[in-house]
Order: sequence, then structure tokens, then C-alpha cells
Amino acid sequence: MSNYSVTTYTDNYMIYELAEEHTSSRVCICPERGGIVTSHIAGGKELLYMDKQTFYDPQANIRGGIPVLFPICGQLADGSYEWQGRKYSMKNHGVARISPWEAIGTKQHGEASVTLKLGSDEASREQFPFDFELVFTYTLKNSALHILQEYRNLSDTDMPMYAGFHPYFAADSKNISYETDARLYYDYNDNEQKPFTGSLDLSEMVESAALLGAENREISFRPSSDRVIRMKYSEHFKYVVLWSVPGKPFVCVEPWMALTSELNRKQELVLVKPNETLRAELSVSCDTAHA
Repeated sequence: MSNYSVTTYTDNYMIYELAEEHTSSRVCICPERGGIVTSHIAGGKELLYMDKQTFYDPQANIRGGIPVLFPICGQLADGSYEWQGRKYSMKNHGVARISPWEAIGTKQHGEASVTLKLGSDEASREQFPFDFELVFTYTLKNSALHILQEYRNLSDTDMPMYAGFHPYFAADSKNISYETDARLYYDYNDNEQKPFTGSLDLSEMVESAALLGAENREISFRPSSDRVIRMKYSEHFKYVVLWSVPGKPFVCVEPWMALTSELNRKQELVLVKPNETLRAELSVSCDTAHA
């Protein structure tokens, strides 16, 4: 009998569950709700926070899991940007997290995985005037979640983007140390750049903070006494944004390709050439050996 399985069930929406029996690990993904990861259980421990009320409400932005951010991370000034002489409006974090994805394949030998696809359509082009196809493969192996991403530009001009993820990690504390080589952070609460000394207390911070200047593309932190979360990501993700909500038991640790409002600034845009594909990776693992 295989240690791996991929099954589906309904929780208001179709859910794909990746299972790894020998590590007591599970990953659940909902294609219809933006291709979001709704749960990541590693070694029997749930790593993610999920507000099910926002998940069940099709009009709500889901607060929890791992939302996909594309083609932008964060906000735009006045919710709009200009491109080639035209003005467009786009919601926070872009179009992917509010669009239904399609499951196009699964694997359950040597690993458990599901591959999802999202293509541009008339609704997306109203906000983002490009033809694109996203293909994400979510894999569970050795209790870790790996997300292999392909961002395909099907347009005849360069496609600007700065993608990211918005993981909500279940947390007992918001005053957390982060193992990273970042030495500065930008505090969006007062719009000041400050020294980063290894920890940050998000308890009373309404706005986010962005870690700056890290060269190593990984970060680890202990959101609860019984686990250490480690995230590794490809070179495209230059920043990690930290955010929480007072009184809610989560911290968000978010790999971004560029900072908020970059489509307004146009200084660090990632440009994907026509008919080319940008490939990126993200992994999330839980280390309990030091807990």
C-alpha cells in the first residue's frame, strides 16, 4: 500500500487532500477559491490558521491558509495603475486569489501532488490587460509542502508582474524571532526604515513590516513552542512581509517579489517576455526536533 494518496471531498467547495501516511501529514487545496492551500498538517500538527467563515463566503477575501498573490502583491495607490497610457483598477493582491482554478492532474507515487491551472479571461483582462496561464503544482513529501510555479506570458508584449504568497501561520505569540540575514525592515505603520535585530512584535502593529536586503532565500521562526517553521523560496522573492491582526492567533510571513504599489513605481517589476515562462518555487516545512 502506498504511503501517499490524493483524494477529494466537499467542504462547501471541492477540496483536494494530499496525504502522507508515514509522517501523519496532510495538505488541502481548494482550486475554486483561488487555488488556496487551506490546511497543512505536518507530523500531526496544523501549521496554518483558517477563518472558515471567510472561506465559506464566496464574496469574502479568505483570511487564512496560503492565498496566491498574482500579478501583484499588496495594494496599489488609489487601487489603480497606468500601463501604456491607460488606467486600470485592480484589487489588493491581484486577480488569482479571487479566481477559480482548474485541477489538471494528480500524482500519488513517491509523493502526493495536484497540479492546478489558471488562465486569463475577460474579467482578468479588465484589471490586468495580458494573456497568461499559471500552472502550480502542490506537492507533499517528507511532511513538507512544495509549490512549483509557472507563470506563462501568452501575450505579444512583456508582461509585468510581482507575485507572492500570503501564508497565515497559527501562532501562540506575535513577538517572534526570525532567522534571516535581513538587517533592515520597512515599517508601514510610520513609513520608516529601521534596523532589524532578529525579532519583531506584531501585537499592536496594524500595518505590515517588510524585511529588506536578505540574500539567503529562506527564513525560519517559531510561532508556537512546539514547532519551528522553515520557508525556502527561489531568488525571485526578494522580500518577506510580516503582518498580523491584533487579537487573532496568527502571523503572516509572506514571500513577495516586490513591495506594495510596485505597479505604480515600476522600479522592480518582473517582466516575463512574450511566450516565455517564469518558474519559481516555495517550500514550507515544520521542524519539531528543536521544539
